[in-house]
Amino acid sequence: MSAVNIREVWAGNLAEEMEAISEVVERYNHIALDTEFPGVVARPVGAAGSDYQYQTLRVNVDLLKIIQLGLTFSDEEGNMPEDVQCWQFNFHFSLASDIYAADAIELLTQAGIDFSQHERHGIDVAEFGELLTSSGVVLNEDVTWVSFHSGFDFGYLLKVLTSCPLPAAESDFLDLLATYFPRVYDMKYLMLASDKLYGGLNKLAEIYHVDRTGSMHQAGSDSLVTLHVFLRMKEETFRGAVPVPLVGILFGIGSASSTLPGRLLNGQRLSAAAAENGGGDGESTASPGKSKLGDVSGKSSELPLGVPPSMTGADEP
Repeated sequence: MSAVNIREVWAGNLAEEMEAISEVVERYNHIALDTEFPGVVARPVGAAGSDYQYQTLRVNVDLLKIIQLGLTFSDEEGNMPEDVQCWQFNFHFSLASDIYAADAIELLTQAGIDFSQHERHGIDVAEFGELLTSSGVVLNEDVTWVSFHSGFDFGYLLKVLTSCPLPAAESDFLDLLATYFPRVYDMKYLMLASDKLYGGLNKLAEIYHVDRTGSMHQAGSDSLVTLHVFLRMKEETFRGAVPVPLVGILFGIGSASSTLPGRLLNGQRLSAAAAENGGGDGESTASPGKSKLGDVSGKSSELPLGVPPSMTGADEP
């Protein structure tokens, strides 16, 4: 990743940069995202059912505020804009008045986040939500969203976009997700298609030989890594196209996430011909005779679920 430009966005240049993004997304419609947030401070009372992970997400997103959002753009082939490839949005956050987990703030401070700047120059989330809604980035079926262990990421974005608490029911959250983000890939779920993939985002970057630009635990840098890992995963593990049944599944959220990818695809490897008849995501075509799916296995349908271990927005190393 050479000559990558991460554009810092504060209150003073928000409108200008959102206008630029509205133009960029018309051509570069693959967007990787990452958020940084102030940890996990609460657990749902009396919730012990299948939606416990969602209720944990909901209670924390409703209580807390987003700190950073990173968006990185490319086209389906991985080509990126010439000028700016990644935008890092810095939101208003006050250590004096906002709720946070102390260990999360310590981790983010060590990563280089300057909370005094966030308090003085941070973006108002209501203004950002209005600009994002009209930007062409959301509510757009032509945009592909790429993420890693992203329940909290999309939870915070939906809170910003709707200016409302998250829905009480997990199913309503998933409906809202599908409305604003019709095409989503969560690599924490996709990696379960292969026995060779394990660990967090940094481990995947190591496996796929992806280098980092910028600082870990900052949203811009993490979104850049997320995009490049996804592009490698699509080509090397899924042979050029991620199958349609794996779209829209967030790791640990919803009943579909408790089924391994191999089971969703009936334990079968997709051929290039099958993909052309609707089995692939349509982003690219594999060479004749090659499997679209590589290492899909029909393992047990049980998945370990949980919130991101760092509880700040970045997944485990």
